Amino acid sequence: MPSGRVKWFDAEKGFGFVSRDDGGKDVFVHRDALPEGVEELAKGTKVEYSMIDTRRGVQAMGLHVVAAPQTGAAPVPETSKRSPEELNSLLQDLIGVLEQQVMPPLSRGRHPDRKTGAKIAELLRAVASDLE
Repeated sequence: MPSGRVKWFDAEKGFGFVSRDDGGKDVFVHRDALPEGVEELAKGTKVEYSMIDTRRGVQAMGLHVVAAPQTGAAPVPETSKRSPEELNSLLQDLIGVLEQQVMPPLSRGRHPDRKTGAKIAELLRAVASDLE
């Protein structure tokens, strides 16, 4: 599962960005991706998330707080497993992604391109680990 640290998050606007640990482009985070009970994220908070490519770039889904920032910022509650509500929301998002990016090429007798297939497989593995 991809991980990174919160670059910034504006609770008023309801979004922010995460710097990826693998050095890739920053990931957009909408408030809908936050775990239940978390309204904002402090800069430097360690997070894990699933990613999806959208028209506007890479976006986080089902964000999971791993650790509070190492600075003196206010602590963020840590979670060990996604709640049923979070998992339900994540699965609904995943179904939408499958319907938009995987099923159309399959219905035409082709596999999705490798990049899309790899990202979808990563998302499915992340969801599967939360279901166990």
